[in-house]
Amino acid sequence: MKILVTGSAGFIGYHTARALLARGDDVVGFDVVNDYYDPSLKESRLTELQAAARQSNGVYQFVRGDLADKTAVDACFKAHDFDRVIHLAAQAGVRHSITHPEEYVASNIVGFTNMLEACRHRNVPHLTYASTSSVYGANTRMPFSEHHGADHPLQFYAATKRANELMAHSYSHLFRLPTTGLRFFTVYGPWGRPDMALFLFTKSILAGEPIKVFNNGHHTRDFTYVADIVEGVVRASDQIAAPDPHWNSDAPDPATSNAPFRIFNIGNDAPVSLMDYIEVLEDCLGRKAIKEMLPAQPGDVPDTRADVSALMAAVGYRPTTSVREGVSRFVEWYRGYYGV
Repeated sequence: MKILVTGSAGFIGYHTARALLARGDDVVGFDVVNDYYDPSLKESRLTELQAAARQSNGVYQFVRGDLADKTAVDACFKAHDFDRVIHLAAQAGVRHSITHPEEYVASNIVGFTNMLEACRHRNVPHLTYASTSSVYGANTRMPFSEHHGADHPLQFYAATKRANELMAHSYSHLFRLPTTGLRFFTVYGPWGRPDMALFLFTKSILAGEPIKVFNNGHHTRDFTYVADIVEGVVRASDQIAAPDPHWNSDAPDPATSNAPFRIFNIGNDAPVSLMDYIEVLEDCLGRKAIKEMLPAQPGDVPDTRADVSALMAAVGYRPTTSVREGVSRFVEWYRGYYGV
């Protein structure tokens, strides 16, 4: 197939594009390569994708463009007939959204609108897009289920991603565009984002500097290794969303519809406390962390855990990577990439 992967210079987008190339698909990557974090890391991922394409039966083409630029998005769709679109580009980061909300409007709202419009007018068979566990916000019932409501986000980032889910439903209803939203739970692994905890902790521990442990370490997170995430993304994309014949408008299921629309959690379903996560990292690095215990940050969710039974039933998704194995692989990559 020919598949568009937006955000292919990003963490999950890079790994997804690489997995598709490895199985022989042709991939068109689309990314603005902004400076939210070190652009050189993004450029290195793009270089890796070009090398991966040469070693596979797939073809990789890259479009450097801004999703908020409708002309650039439309030009990409006019140049290619896509069998699938996997939309992973977004302005990420919970805390950044508190201080720079306009960036999230441009990328996550305007950009997603442009993507929906392009998929609609080019009759794309299936749009799969990234959402986030952050949409659960004030919910405390564990594990988080797609079949429960998610209408009390605690940060603007989460609000934009929840808006994406609602926008997708409207296009699925109005234009019968099949859409699948995937709520990611705390993804980590090699080539990860420098603004995320594992990356920050590793850098500080190796430098002998304190790590900031928010909420005094009382968080638990459903840490999910990136390869497990990618398997779910690809499987979900392969299976085109269809209307739920059992959907009942008197008792509407938020995760399905009488339109070709669905939402899945994608996580590990095995939450780990932040302090245990740090201990695993210390073991892998062979060094102890200097911990600076701090209160919770604005918008932080205390705990997350994904109910992934729906995704398992639909596409056979089953995460297999333990936190110890995943953190070890990240540390190996980090030491190699940065020469530590």
